[in-house]
Amino acid sequence: MGEVKRLAILWAPWRIKYIESPRTKACILCIGEEVARDRELLVVHRGFKSFIIMNRYPYNTGHLMVAPYRHVGDLLELTGDELLDLVRNVNLSVRLLKETLKPEGFNIGINIGRVAGAGIEDHLHVHVLPRWIGDTNFMPTIAQVKVMPELLESTYDRLKASLLKILEEGAS
Repeated sequence: MGEVKRLAILWAPWRIKYIESPRTKACILCIGEEVARDRELLVVHRGFKSFIIMNRYPYNTGHLMVAPYRHVGDLLELTGDELLDLVRNVNLSVRLLKETLKPEGFNIGINIGRVAGAGIEDHLHVHVLPRWIGDTNFMPTIAQVKVMPELLESTYDRLKASLLKILEEGAS
């Protein structure tokens, strides 16, 4: 007889929120001005023309996105001030992740258009992914599962605490 295949069970109870959440056509990057909801929305920092937000479905712990407040889908639609603030917040994201999570490298990129892999193609955003040696293992390859070692809210709290220190240093 052939080999008996065993079913592996991976418990991810936090995913039930996503499964049960109502489907909406609203843009998740149009965050509005309600600062009181920043933790819920995972908004790490609000800049002048752009903001830093955690990816709710990250490739790695600490996966951030930087987006302009204005709902545009292409770099060519940004004003000079928006582009400058966007790059400044990408830079702040790298510093924040280096100080908080101590990654060994980064993937930073923009996907413009569906064919380029943009999941949210109408609202431009820059992905800032911290990387570590060995952060890819057998789980994504064999089980098509990504293991996240920390809850999003815990990472958020750590990033916000580091951000406050960085901003205080800049003010002094």
